[in-house]
Amino acid sequence: MSLVAGRGPFGNDPAGWFTPAVPETVVFIEPHPRRVQAFRDGRTVIDTERALMVHRLGRPLSYVFPSDEIGDLPGEPEPNAPGYVAVPWDAVDAWSEEGRRLVHYPPNPYHRVDCRPTQRRLRVEVAGTTLVDTSDTIILFETSLVPRLYVDPALVRTDLLQRTETTSYCNYKGYATYWSAVIGDVVVPDIAWSYPDPMPESTQIKGFLSFDAAKVDIVAELPESTLAAGVFEQR
Repeated sequence: MSLVAGRGPFGNDPAGWFTPAVPETVVFIEPHPRRVQAFRDGRTVIDTERALMVHRLGRPLSYVFPSDEIGDLPGEPEPNAPGYVAVPWDAVDAWSEEGRRLVHYPPNPYHRVDCRPTQRRLRVEVAGTTLVDTSDTIILFETSLVPRLYVDPALVRTDLLQRTETTSYCNYKGYATYWSAVIGDVVVPDIAWSYPDPMPESTQIKGFLSFDAAKVDIVAELPESTLAAGVFEQR
């Protein structure tokens, strides 16, 4: 499971519960035997396979490094791992793990993405116009997040969509591009997104579209147990 992301057990709004309750002071630290590198001003300032991963209740996942491997970078000692320090994410220009560039946060070793062809219906309407109404979809299950339906653009009124300059990045799915609906004089920005070149674990949704329920009228047949969790940003 993903301990701190979304509705994971160490997240701010866990889907389940511990019995007895876990004290807020509990910290889980584990070896992370992957090559982690950091770059600043065109040079490598961290290059290690000795990082530890720190899971804290309600806090983002983080690395800590042996104090003798961070050079002159700023660091905060980790009290639960003597000799290790946390380096602020923005203290360097770029991070990578096993050659994959990271954005915003370390990838979670317990995080998983599963893409499954399904017959769950997806109907999307904007300004009284139906953009898609099909049961030929792919459901994407991502650890600790509400599932999403993706659809082949061949089944979408793409003539009513216009690519925007908006982008986002997910360490598990890659870079997303965004699309606005243009229906007559009505423009609704960034109603949908797609991954033109997704990570290997997400290739089944390559080029497929998913829609923002906060910006369109949408019917998405999702597992009932997830609907009570509400709508979460998952891009």
